[in-house]
Amino acid sequence: IGDLLEDEGRKVEAEINETGGECLFVPLDVTDEDQWKQAVAATVARFGKLDVLINNAGIFRNNPVEETSSDEWDQVMDINAKGVFLGAKAAIPAMRRAGGGSIINLSSVAGLVGAAYSSAYSASKGAVRLFTKSTAIQYAADGIRSNSIHPGVIETDMTAEAIANPRFKKERLDPTPLGRLGQPEDVAYGALYLASDESSFVTGAELVIDGGWTAQ
Repeated sequence: IGDLLEDEGRKVEAEINETGGECLFVPLDVTDEDQWKQAVAATVARFGKLDVLINNAGIFRNNPVEETSSDEWDQVMDINAKGVFLGAKAAIPAMRRAGGGSIINLSSVAGLVGAAYSSAYSASKGAVRLFTKSTAIQYAADGIRSNSIHPGVIETDMTAEAIANPRFKKERLDPTPLGRLGQPEDVAYGALYLASDESSFVTGAELVIDGGWTAQ
């Protein structure tokens, strides 16, 4: 596990290890290429190889184009898009040495359709979608698969403020066919599938987990 939130990361590491799993936490700023190199090296040193990378870091900014500053745009793109690029760049050599692997990039339904609520966020998630496909094609011969996950509205700390907005609820939650918010476990099970051998013939694909919202 790599994260800027060191206290939370260490807590998750301890919980996994205490329940019989084996986990390593590494402090990681996903916009820092050197930290990515260190994180991959630490993972290989601890576990012997690297099989799976899940690029899950992301931020959300709820501003239209005219109210988005250049600094805000750069911050969203750096974390949401550049971070995915740097993670893949660092992981691919280790996966090649391991004989293959699975790269799973968290995009969004906002990377599939236009999002009125955030131009920068939608642009960053669209970039993740097509970067994922390019990576899948480029490294298929190395046995490295690359897929994107596109969640809808998932109940997390990042979305709490938006979910509390009655307008957001009316525009996004009410039209969802399954009629509920997504939970982190919904996305985690999708990532588990893409990480496993059960998805060995799946690459360059988009796994949409949105309660049917984009099916309309």
